[in-house]
Amino acid sequence: MSNAYVISLLTIVLLFTFMGQSWNLMLGIGGQLSIGHALFVGIGAYAEAILNIKYGVTPWIGLLLGAVIAGFVGAVLAWLSFRFEVRGIYFALLTIAAAEFARIMFGGWDYVGGMQGLFYQAPSGTMDLGMLRGDARFYYFVALALAAIGVAGTELISRSYWGYVWRAMRDDDEAARALGVRTFRHKVLVVSISAATAAVGGGVLGLVQGAIFPDSIMGMAISVDVLIGPVVGGLGTAFGPLVGSMAAIPLHHAMGALGDSLGLPGLNSVAYGAVLILVVWFLPDGIWPAIVRLYEAIQLPARGRISQLRKVEE
Repeated sequence: MSNAYVISLLTIVLLFTFMGQSWNLMLGIGGQLSIGHALFVGIGAYAEAILNIKYGVTPWIGLLLGAVIAGFVGAVLAWLSFRFEVRGIYFALLTIAAAEFARIMFGGWDYVGGMQGLFYQAPSGTMDLGMLRGDARFYYFVALALAAIGVAGTELISRSYWGYVWRAMRDDDEAARALGVRTFRHKVLVVSISAATAAVGGGVLGLVQGAIFPDSIMGMAISVDVLIGPVVGGLGTAFGPLVGSMAAIPLHHAMGALGDSLGLPGLNSVAYGAVLILVVWFLPDGIWPAIVRLYEAIQLPARGRISQLRKVEE
């Protein structure tokens, strides 16, 4: 296995860690289920690609514009849904429908390349931070920075006023409203922030891949890749999406390669399904909370022995 392949794989893992944090924020903390996050990923990727490929605008502006558009689309979607009491699984179905509608619309839109997609210029190998261009190592560090920002951001939000309000809204919507929380406003806000964050990840993912197509950037597979990290790693935790992405995405790629060599297409999807079943069966709250519990179980006896020794010395 070459170093270039490992670096590219780690880059993808870290990017989906960042996008998984956006989904984690929406469901794990805010309590709003989305199964169509590819909509926001695709909006970010296309906004960035159109400005950069067609007009030569720096990707930084494209990422910002994509985040604003995706945040607005998420807010409108949430406002319409929650205004008419479309919640829970019905809201999740609405996000799938919106993502599929966008995928079909972009597939038939000649301005954005239709099904043939959009292609970036081949990388020259020289690093250009202003245009976000460079080699595989450059994109690895960009993805690493995004993943770190995602983990820190989730932890900060979780400990903030918004975090407490969103968890109260997630656990008992009616009780939160009885305590004076404007849950409608906060639901729209958490969906909008989650959508904007996913769009930033989508823009960088497009740059890393070098091309975007409606099926590859807005398809159902992207939505699954985004949610698999938080579900496997631990919903509502800051490190869950990182741990889950590191466990699931390399397995997905390995099973895909194995399936190709054995002539068994779809083996990677079977692996995803198996991982989800095993996690739900044995670790229903994810891998990261289990690691924390194991660490605490090891630490507690040690602390007990230290306290006993101190008593003996006294």
